[in-house]
Amino acid sequence: MPPVTFQREAEPVTFYDVVATAIGQLRANPLRALFTLLGIIVSVAFLVTVVAVIQGLNAYVRENVAGAVVGANAFQVRRTPIVLSPFDDEAVRRTARRPRISEGDAEAVRQAIPDAVAVSIQSGWPTPLTDLRWGGNTLGDVTVFGVTPAYQVVQDYRIREGRPLLEVDVTQRRAVGVIGAEVADKLFGATDPIGREVRVGTERIEIVGVMQPKGRVLGQSFDGFILLPVSRFEMIYGRRLTTTISVKMATAEEVNGAMARAEEAVRLHRRLRPGAENDFSVETSEALVSFWRNITALLFSVIPAVVAIGVVVGGIVIMNVMLMAVTERMREIGIRKAVGARSRDIERQFLAESILLSVLGGALGAFVGWVFAAILAAVSPLPARVTGWSVALALAIGLSVGVAFGVYPARRAARLDPIRALHKE
Repeated sequence: MPPVTFQREAEPVTFYDVVATAIGQLRANPLRALFTLLGIIVSVAFLVTVVAVIQGLNAYVRENVAGAVVGANAFQVRRTPIVLSPFDDEAVRRTARRPRISEGDAEAVRQAIPDAVAVSIQSGWPTPLTDLRWGGNTLGDVTVFGVTPAYQVVQDYRIREGRPLLEVDVTQRRAVGVIGAEVADKLFGATDPIGREVRVGTERIEIVGVMQPKGRVLGQSFDGFILLPVSRFEMIYGRRLTTTISVKMATAEEVNGAMARAEEAVRLHRRLRPGAENDFSVETSEALVSFWRNITALLFSVIPAVVAIGVVVGGIVIMNVMLMAVTERMREIGIRKAVGARSRDIERQFLAESILLSVLGGALGAFVGWVFAAILAAVSPLPARVTGWSVALALAIGLSVGVAFGVYPARRAARLDPIRALHKE
């Protein structure tokens, strides 16, 4: 009678068992785990930091820079677009042939949009920079604008001292000016600037007002200017510089309709035939925002390639480390198989360790990227905003690397013969 044998069926391995064993292996070799994760940590940190800076710049351009050029409820009629690529030679030549925006164009826009809050003229593009002199003090690189009084309404300027520019200043070509807060503070210090005369080039200009500060954007001050009556500005700099018409509406919802009326009015004033191309531009701040988005889209197309290189290197390191672990733990694998562990249990175990390593690398990389972005925002003019999707992408990268580079070592461990594994040990 043959002997009776009893084979005990192995208990199923739970998810908790797999994770607990993987964590135990990582705790047993923390230094090796850290060096294994460096490639993924650096790559993910780079991704999170760059995305944070780009997202911060996007928001800054949308909320501050674009708003400083053209407000959300305003638009401009310009000779040239707000953004014109210098690499498009044909577009540059075509816009260079456009006629200058005239007072007649501005009057046509005023009549076409009687419900506008303000319609202003700004002369001077490219905007001249000059030195302002008062007494023995000199302040360089001050921006000079020639404007009509309505420009102060369009740009939401508020008077801190003195008075704004008036229509009589324009009609009488008065040698008066309104300065930004930074000019007043740096040029005059504690002295009251109202009534003082400064030299703009060779001209003497009386300061009649100081504007409330608007602050800085990306390190660029919006308070380093002097506003002159447009008539006086043209006496100094001539009429060759490009003029811009700025229109402010009561609400942002009215802008599109007002832009269509302004375009039609200027076309009629210039007697352009139906179907003829506009020889002027009507634009809002969205043109600047769109241009910036195109630049950041180009950056986003390069980032994945850089990140992919680091991730692949990190994945190869993880795979090599897991293959070494298979060799080092042959006795463990043999014993577990001998007492009933199935091949898929061994495979799940090593795959779980690989995934845990890479996800941990992704999480650490996201944290390092967040810290670095916060430091950049604190010590530099670069804004940085960490977004949830970039952190989720970092974790997804870690998970995918763990699966992709952990499958081969896990299957190699699962295919080991227990007798040979114990014998080799």
